[in-house]
Amino acid sequence: MLTVVLGLSGALVYGFADFLGGLASRRVRPVVVTAVAALVGIVPLLVGLVVVPSAFSGRAVLWGAVAGLAGGVAVLLLYTALAIGPMSVLSPLTAVFAACVPVLVAVSRGTALSLLAGVMLVVAVVAVVLVASVRDGSGARVTVRGVVAAAVAGCGFGGIVLAYDMTPADSGVAPLLVARVLQVVVLGAAATVVLRRARRGRAVRPGGADRVTPSAPAAGSAAVAGSAAVAAGSAAVVPGRTRWSGRFVGTVVACGLLDALANVFIQAGLHASADPLTLPVMSVLNALYPIGTVVLAGVLLRERLTALQSVGIVLAFTASVGLALV
Repeated sequence: MLTVVLGLSGALVYGFADFLGGLASRRVRPVVVTAVAALVGIVPLLVGLVVVPSAFSGRAVLWGAVAGLAGGVAVLLLYTALAIGPMSVLSPLTAVFAACVPVLVAVSRGTALSLLAGVMLVVAVVAVVLVASVRDGSGARVTVRGVVAAAVAGCGFGGIVLAYDMTPADSGVAPLLVARVLQVVVLGAAATVVLRRARRGRAVRPGGADRVTPSAPAAGSAAVAGSAAVAAGSAAVVPGRTRWSGRFVGTVVACGLLDALANVFIQAGLHASADPLTLPVMSVLNALYPIGTVVLAGVLLRERLTALQSVGIVLAFTASVGLALV
């Protein structure tokens, strides 16, 4: 029961962070927002070192580094996929791979799934697809490159859960901090490259006109990684000089804080029980983060859920109740 509660809590908070990242990405390039949010996320984890007993053992550092590298690369591949293909196809594909990879690994290790657990996991995966479905009027075509990028990105997000599962139970927030620092390095380097290219592009064009680029979700985790419910089908104006207003900064800071909190929930959930089902349950529940995004979009932006997303939310909570009873 505690595992399910922590898994759903982590997914919802991830979704909230994704929503705020999506809003911020309408003004600044997504990779920049993600890099800054990742940097902000270091602060609460440093506080956590004081509050929660943590041990920087070799295993904690190793798997924390794996999680950070997997998350950073996954986010960049997700941006690549959404830039070259239809978001309505590639976003759910990424979420499905993120959910299924840890489940397959758990089964390959010998985890036996009961009939009820198996059915509920399948229902949850279907819910992931439905909730992550977005409208896409871009007319972009599905390409092999886009599908591969989305699939590998999903594997990367699933790899985050697998890496955290391998960390010692007494490591506390140590692996989360290691992962976050490495993500900042990876995403910071990518943001630097993107901004330099943008400056060169403005220097070539007379007047340095503003650019309009496709918007993508600023998935602070990774996880995460993005339902893109906020940004789907829209365009983000990226001016030559962005004014970092107080409200905008607050949005990015909140995104980073919530993303760090979501990672804490996931890490705690993975070590909340010694039951072999913990890993597959947490991986599937973690992939339900689009629920948080679409809920906030409905409350704050008055966006309506599609029929498929509504069905997906119902299936998600049905699966969660079923998994809690397993």
